[in-house]
Amino acid sequence: MSVARINTLPQNRDVWRIAAPMMLSNISVPLVGMVDTGVTGHLDSAVYLGAVAIGATIFGFLYSGVNFLRMGTTGITAQRFGAGDNDGLKVALGQAVVVALVIAAILMVLQVPIATLAMNLLGPDPDVALYTNEYFYIRIWSAPATLANYALIGWFLGLQNARVPLYIVLTINLTNIILDLLFVYVLGMKVDGVAAASVIAEFSGLAVGASFAFKDFRGRGGHLLMSHLTTLREYAQFLAVNANLFIRTMALVFTFSFVTAAGARQGSLVLAANAILMNLMHLMAFALDGLAHAAEALVGKAIGARDKEALRRSVTLSLRWSLYFALGFSILFYFAGPWLVGMLTNLPEVIATTLRYLPWMTMLPLIAVWSYLYDGVFVGATRSREMRNIMVVSSFLVFVPAFYVFEFMGNHGLWLALTLFLASRGIGMHYYYRRHVLPSIPL
Repeated sequence: MSVARINTLPQNRDVWRIAAPMMLSNISVPLVGMVDTGVTGHLDSAVYLGAVAIGATIFGFLYSGVNFLRMGTTGITAQRFGAGDNDGLKVALGQAVVVALVIAAILMVLQVPIATLAMNLLGPDPDVALYTNEYFYIRIWSAPATLANYALIGWFLGLQNARVPLYIVLTINLTNIILDLLFVYVLGMKVDGVAAASVIAEFSGLAVGASFAFKDFRGRGGHLLMSHLTTLREYAQFLAVNANLFIRTMALVFTFSFVTAAGARQGSLVLAANAILMNLMHLMAFALDGLAHAAEALVGKAIGARDKEALRRSVTLSLRWSLYFALGFSILFYFAGPWLVGMLTNLPEVIATTLRYLPWMTMLPLIAVWSYLYDGVFVGATRSREMRNIMVVSSFLVFVPAFYVFEFMGNHGLWLALTLFLASRGIGMHYYYRRHVLPSIPL
């Protein structure tokens, strides 16, 4: 292979040009939750903290279900970018925004039955329910901006541009933090202030993302015909990809909800211990998701360009860095795990219970890394059907049976089932990648 050809293939710097900004934006996300918790936790009643926690849980569930907007848009955009299809790039964003606004409108129209159902399922105390409803009915107005931001972030990632998603996320999070403090501590608002801060923050992020998108549209060739946005049959690829991603995401949400519920049935100490371990798992996910985002963009571009060698190299580089980070997290959890647990709680019984299950976290990164990385590969390849199938099999034919087979082991059995779930996803996606994704790219 010539030196010139090698230089045109993806390099380490291409991976980090996307991964580094996404890691920074990921790290900023839990900071917002910490500030929301800190602000409401210092008010004169615990009901405010409980109301915001339950409200955030409701929106977390609603928005996780439509996160396919981000993933599906990235894959479609990256492939059209690799193919040099400027018309297709504009259609990709336009269709994603239209679908985002339609879903947001449905959520807003159905806000009363959604809130009622959520309150019945979660069953908070009457005082907490009162303030949760107040929070919900204010924050629901952020839906158009939140979902449009998903589309914009996915589109820019598909263009190999991770700086704009970083600007969008930082704008949202910093605005939310500043307004939390202003509304609650200066203006004397309570949960209504926290909810209003979230609404304004999301629209601020949308303004930033839209300004960059308009600038890109003006400087890019190609045309956007309104018929591509107003004719249902034009959405065939978009809806096919995203319907599968929606099912895949719901299966994932089911699995992690099952883990929480199964831990709760074993008592408050196990529930608290599992919550701490899941926080450590999320910490690992922040780093690995950044590298998965890089894989999405690079793989999609390579497939759009019909370049098998670029595809192989994109996967190899992303996987290599992912394995380095996974090994680093395993070492971190092994040596510094007890210290990290002590940072998250000072309750002796909870610490003792958590340390009993901490060894699972030392092995989990090296098992989970494959599923995280291949998620990015398959998003870039728009292989959402395979993602759906593997996730459904891993959730319902591996995780659930494994949980009941190993239920006699208590919480160790639960973590073993989760480990097998992650391993199943990684093995299944590796098989599909080697047997179906690679061979589909012409030499």
